[in-house]
Amino acid sequence: MEKRMSMIFHARKLKATKGNLVPIYLRVTIGGQRCELTTKQLISEEKWSVHTGKVKGTSSEAKAINSFLDTLRGKAHAIHRAIIQEGKSISIELFKDRWFGIAEKPVMLMEVFQEHNDKMEKLVGQDYAYGTFQRYQTSLQHTRDFLIWKFKENDIDLKKLNFKFITDYEFYLKSVRKCGHNSTMKYLANFKKIVLICVKNDWLEKDPFFAYKMQKHEVDRTALTEKELSDIINKKFAADRLNQVRDIFIFCCYTGLAYADVHKLKRSEIVDGIDGGKWLLIKRQKTESRSSIPILPTAIDLLKRYEDHPQCVNKGQLLPVLSNQKMNSYLKEIADQCGIAKTITFHLARHTFATTITLSNGVPIESVSKMLCHRDLKTTQLYAKVVDKKISDDMNKLKELLGSKTS
Repeated sequence: MEKRMSMIFHARKLKATKGNLVPIYLRVTIGGQRCELTTKQLISEEKWSVHTGKVKGTSSEAKAINSFLDTLRGKAHAIHRAIIQEGKSISIELFKDRWFGIAEKPVMLMEVFQEHNDKMEKLVGQDYAYGTFQRYQTSLQHTRDFLIWKFKENDIDLKKLNFKFITDYEFYLKSVRKCGHNSTMKYLANFKKIVLICVKNDWLEKDPFFAYKMQKHEVDRTALTEKELSDIINKKFAADRLNQVRDIFIFCCYTGLAYADVHKLKRSEIVDGIDGGKWLLIKRQKTESRSSIPILPTAIDLLKRYEDHPQCVNKGQLLPVLSNQKMNSYLKEIADQCGIAKTITFHLARHTFATTITLSNGVPIESVSKMLCHRDLKTTQLYAKVVDKKISDDMNKLKELLGSKTS
């Protein structure tokens, strides 16, 4: 909203000189705030008209001073008009800086980014997950490294952000940092949030992401087949640590939980569902969204197996989950001992729940999406494509079988 500006010239009697001359000041008011600007003009008090804000009479002195005051009035209007045309929010401080020719302090990119992350850190556990804060910290460091690589500077004026800056940043992430395409898009999405903060605060006149297409490549959502899942379930491992990790992994295959969610899973999050069975009622750490998941019999049995485990009893956990690094390390051993060639990570359990456990067995995609706590059905549809591929493979095998019978 444009702020109105008003101005008056007045003689300040309290600052009269020894010769009884009073200085003339210009009072400018913007949005309820005002400032007093000296005109460096002196006049006898009796020659000043309070009503008109001018020197009385038509003497050469009166004409000269009044003409000068008109010039100052024109300067004030020109400054006000220029600020409005620039689309900036006018304030008395900005007006004074323009009046005295003081250059505006540039808004610096990394200062804005750092301030955003500092605020985010204080809201971890309330508005943000710690993992989200960590990703923005990584994005901050990547941006700082890019500035050093490209400009040999630790920070730059926001006004230097443009379309080329964004494309150069993308090139840097892919070529220097060796980030994959989708990882690059994630970092740019984080950076775009900072840019939009600048646009909304009128620090940037134009969004440098305008016309920049930020699209991720589709990823093949690998999952365990029924046979692979069965081989892992039925395998007896000599090491107890592998049996424990296997059980937690299988639990997630039948619930769709990610590592962060099963790690913090508590007994209080098991509730009686509308069907009389046991359900998991959780708040996903990644999205902060609520998810209700009926607990399948296999998962129920695994929970009973560890209900008296010391770690579960002492910490109120449902399962004795190790660190993500150890879990993934032990899963590699499990895959080797089961003769599975796929690279098994803990997150593969979530993919397996979506495909092998639910979609492949006729569970509607809308229900799967809700249990996985996806905000967009398109995310769940990526798993459906894996199921379609499985159907295609199965049908091709059928075609070969039917073909061999008729030949």
